[in-house]
Amino acid sequence: MAHGHKSDEKVVYVGDSRVIKKTQEQRLIPKDYSAYPGKSEAFVPNFLLKEWMVGVVVLVGILVLVMSEPAPLGYPADPKNTAFIPMPDWYFLFMYQLLKYPYTSDNYLIFGTVVLPGLLFGALLLAPFLDTGKERRFYKRPIASSLMILSLVAVSYLTYTSWAHYQAELKEKNIVPEHIKREEEMHANKGAAGGGGGKETKKAAAIVAADDPGAEIYKKATCLACHGAGLKGMPASGVPALLGIGDKLSKDQIMGVIKDGKGNMGKQYQANIDKGLNDADIDKLADWLSKQKTQ
Repeated sequence: MAHGHKSDEKVVYVGDSRVIKKTQEQRLIPKDYSAYPGKSEAFVPNFLLKEWMVGVVVLVGILVLVMSEPAPLGYPADPKNTAFIPMPDWYFLFMYQLLKYPYTSDNYLIFGTVVLPGLLFGALLLAPFLDTGKERRFYKRPIASSLMILSLVAVSYLTYTSWAHYQAELKEKNIVPEHIKREEEMHANKGAAGGGGGKETKKAAAIVAADDPGAEIYKKATCLACHGAGLKGMPASGVPALLGIGDKLSKDQIMGVIKDGKGNMGKQYQANIDKGLNDADIDKLADWLSKQKTQ
């Protein structure tokens, strides 16, 4: 302890006044490192709480979308429906497109389904351990930033290509997606059940000229196997109804479909000849089908 201002006097410290005594409440407050270069805030609870709050906002937004727009549903699964085009959810479209390429399918299926996804997701898991730099600005981290940009470009390209290819397939095969077709049928059924609310409803199609010679020829033709005796087709399997076909196609156009096929239906002219029909019979069949109109 000092008792004066003499330079040779011995100083004895009873306690270190430079150490500030903290209360229990002060010790529980985490330090703020944001003002120090290369530092960040405390992970628990500051950073974790912010991430949790952002996650809650995103989850609420997803729940609102799910409740406001019901999921589109198609028909029950039919393994015999060869016209059905399977499509995954949008966030798997890039992987779906990737499996269409020769080096990820056929003989390389294991590489495309196990090895390549394993490498990609494995690299994602190892990224925090491989990139341990303190720099947070993306232009100061060329390797990590380049890999991120390359991944975003690849996923965006594969997603767009997959969706464009799906739309092209639908147009080429003249197929209406099942969830759209089923929704239209539900709206039509509701309108018919409710009387249309005073609005004019479309008259249901029925077989026209059931006593026509073409009707008897139809029973012997190959059309009967798919489109049925009532001309209703099999919408769930992608086979359109022939009721009202005359509103869409003329006799010559129907004859063209019989000869050249359309969509998933192949050429039927020779098949009908093989079943015992002749040119005159097929002409009468096309003429009768062209009479199938709703008006």
